[in-house]
Amino acid sequence: MDLTILKSVEAAQAFGESWAPRLVGGEIFALHGVLGAGKTQLAKGLARGLGYRGDVTSPTFTIVHEYLGGRLTMYHIDLYRIQGEKEAVDIGLEEYLPGDGVTVIEWPERIASLLPPQTQHWELEVVSLTERVIRRMEDSVVI
Repeated sequence: MDLTILKSVEAAQAFGESWAPRLVGGEIFALHGVLGAGKTQLAKGLARGLGYRGDVTSPTFTIVHEYLGGRLTMYHIDLYRIQGEKEAVDIGLEEYLPGDGVTVIEWPERIASLLPPQTQHWELEVVSLTERVIRRMEDSVVI
């Protein structure tokens, strides 16, 4: 098992940015983890890797942010305030699953049965103030 230690916000963003070169559109990244685990930092890096140069912020209050102007559009979805799958369907979130760009979902467990099989699930765990562990299936990385 490969292990990489990333001990800063910048390193977490670089990890997300490293995903971008091989993406073609239609990918879905489901990011699991507690508040402050680094989900939005990964999304910031991914947006930068796709060529978006503006600010990337958490869409907690707007639910979805669309980042245009890069190689692919990135849809950043935060389901923290969504109560369940019915509410997600009622506001039209299914159109992003998959979308024509890259979709990043925070709090994906709230719409678990709506996620297509190709969804990549990543779990972020807080280890300390500066370190996180991120796992995808057999992969594990400390951030």
